[in-house]
Amino acid sequence: MQVIRKTVKSIPFYACDGFGPGVAHGFSTRIGGVSPAPWDSLNLGACRGDDPANLRENFRRFCDAIGADPSALVKNQQIHSKRVRPVTRADVMPTPETPGEVEADGMITNQPGVALTIFSGDCLPVFLYDPVRRVIAACHAGWRGTAQGIAAQAARQMREDYGCDPQDILAAIGPGIGPCCFETHADVPDGLRAELGPDGEAFITALPGGEKFRVDLKEANACWLLRAGLAREHIAVSDACTACNRTDFWSHRMQGTQRGSMAAILQMV
Repeated sequence: MQVIRKTVKSIPFYACDGFGPGVAHGFSTRIGGVSPAPWDSLNLGACRGDDPANLRENFRRFCDAIGADPSALVKNQQIHSKRVRPVTRADVMPTPETPGEVEADGMITNQPGVALTIFSGDCLPVFLYDPVRRVIAACHAGWRGTAQGIAAQAARQMREDYGCDPQDILAAIGPGIGPCCFETHADVPDGLRAELGPDGEAFITALPGGEKFRVDLKEANACWLLRAGLAREHIAVSDACTACNRTDFWSHRMQGTQRGSMAAILQMV
């Protein structure tokens, strides 16, 4: 499986080529919307200061391109945790531009039609899909969520609460900051080491001087998914770096808060 770039109805986005027709899904770019600078142009973040009318149109365009329903979005208030909450149709937002209020960084459902929606601007969007049990999960994995293993937590809840076999679960790790650009102090490597133990060293590269490091959050999330029992061939990892490619993406580390937000939407159809 791979995460590939697609363009549908003039809207570019990223998607997993192995998910099949059972789900509508996509990782957005910043291209193809109606928002003015500094949110130009496909801003999907409700808390950025953009006009709600722009958000409604941007969600309409993105959802139309990926085949999802913009009237069925469910969102969280993302807090860089490993909390994954079950959601149903009762959690659907009243309008696409409504921000999420429940503090969590992941969602899981077995109800068709519920569109799990997460947001990013360097952090990693992670999708899980069990085509056998018909269960989906979506996670926002920043470095804290990655260190704590939010992707593995979602996979465990799929197994424990919905009866999923981890060998059936398909995973896609979407565009986010890559090890080429994610330069940190010791707090991030220390967080990975504390939770992953010796396995964490594979995702940490010390830079000259010993005070800074480069960290591979994408492969760290893949490691957590392997620990949760997923097959390696069922884990697709995007090579797109949001910090490198600011034509396609916004980057929090490179641009700060004066920017839009990408969204990732996963919906069983």
